Amino acid sequence: MADYKGPTIRLHDGADMPQLGLGVWQTPSEETAEVVRTAIDMGYGAVDTASIYGNEEGVGAAVADRPDIFVTTKLWNADQGYDAALRAFDASIARLGRDTVDLYLIHWPSPHRDLYVPSWKALIRLKQEGRVRSIGVSNFGVDHLQRIIDETGEVPTVNQIELHPRFQQRELRAFHAAHGIATESWSPLGKGTLFDDPVLGAIARRHGKTSAQIVLRWHIDSGLIVIPKSTRVERLHENSDLFDFALDAGEMAQIARIDLIDGRGGPDPLSAGF
Repeated sequence: MADYKGPTIRLHDGADMPQLGLGVWQTPSEETAEVVRTAIDMGYGAVDTASIYGNEEGVGAAVADRPDIFVTTKLWNADQGYDAALRAFDASIARLGRDTVDLYLIHWPSPHRDLYVPSWKALIRLKQEGRVRSIGVSNFGVDHLQRIIDETGEVPTVNQIELHPRFQQRELRAFHAAHGIATESWSPLGKGTLFDDPVLGAIARRHGKTSAQIVLRWHIDSGLIVIPKSTRVERLHENSDLFDFALDAGEMAQIARIDLIDGRGGPDPLSAGF
C-alpha cells in the first residue's frame, strides 16, 4: 500500500487536495472497487466520482479503510434545487458509506433549469453542518460563477472543467485565479487525441516519457488538479509516474501554442440541454 507522495493544492478554505487523482467516469460499477484499490496502491491520493456515474458504491468499498483518500462526488442536474440537493447528497453518502465527503460539486450549471443558485445554497448548508469539507462546482462559466458568488457571498473552492493542451481555457482560469478558485481538469488527455501531436512527441522523447505523461505533467506544472481515468493497470501506472521530471519554461511555452479556440471535445455548458 502506497501513500500519496505527489503535490497538493491548498484550497481557499484551507483543505489540501492532491493534484493527481483518479477519475471513474464510465468505469463499470462492478469493476470500480478493484480499479480504485489498485490506483490507491500505486499512490493516487484522490478519487473523483459522481452520482450519475453509478459507481459510488464501488468507490466507497475501495476507500472504506482509507480515510486519507480525498473523495469527490457530484450533484446531478435532475437533483438540482435546495431540498432536492440535500436529498441527493444523503443518497450519495449512503452509497459511499461515509458520513462526510471531502469535496461536493454541482456537476453542471444546467442553466435552462435555473436551479444552480438554490443548489449552491444547499451545498453551503452542508458545509456549515460539517457534512462536506469543501464545496465547489463543475462546468461553470464566468457568468455562472459570478452569479453564485454575488447571490451567496460563498466562492467555490474548485471548478472542474474540460481542460487539456488543445483547450486551455485561459479566460476562465484567469477568473479562477482572481477569485482563489482551484481549477480541476476533466478530459485532461483530450480523449486521446493529443498522443500523436508532434510537439508533445518531441518533448516526450526528450524526457524518456510518453505523450500522455507529458500532458499530465503539463497539468501539474500549470497548477491544475488532474483526474485521468483508466481501468488498465499499465495505464494507471503510466498516468501516475509523473513526479521524477518537470517541464521547463520553453516546453511549457511550446505547449501553450497548441491551444485551439475550438478545441472543446465535450458538451458546452452554456448550451448543454441536460
